[in-house]
Formats: sequence, structure tokens, C-alpha cells
Amino acid sequence: MADILYFARLAEALEIKSEALELSADCKTVDDLVALLCARGEPFASEFNGETRILVAINQEMSEPTAAISNTDEIAFFPPVTGG
Repeated sequence: MADILYFARLAEALEIKSEALELSADCKTVDDLVALLCARGEPFASEFNGETRILVAINQEMSEPTAAISNTDEIAFFPPVTGG
């Protein structure tokens, strides 16, 4: 199972910080995972609608939405962080 982590505003909106998810054979990329999450309906659909930028890290390395994923990965989603 893949470990899916949600941080900051995203965790608050989804009301979940982490979950273990068995990825099906057709869930091969981060984009595929996002589509799977959006198919759950609200609040996932609103949060992952593409209007708000969400960053992703696979196994603690920044990644692109087209990056490959597997059931052994830790996949973390988080909003961009700003500071001063």
C-alpha cells in the first residue's frame, strides 16, 4: 500500500492527514492518483481541481504530476509555502 500524506491547509480541508491506499494497476502516476482522489467527490474534487497549486513529493523528493508511483511509495501533497 502507498502511504498518502496531506499537509497544512490541504489536511485541514480534507480532514485527513494520512492514509494507506492500495493503488490499482492503472494508477501509475501522480496524475492518476489525483484523478482517483477527485473521483471520491467532495472535498477532494475541490481541493485537487487544478485551480489551486498543490506540490507533490514522492519518497520525500519533489516530483512532477507525471512522475511514476507504486504501492511502496510515500506520496505527500502540500500547498506551496511562502515566508519572509
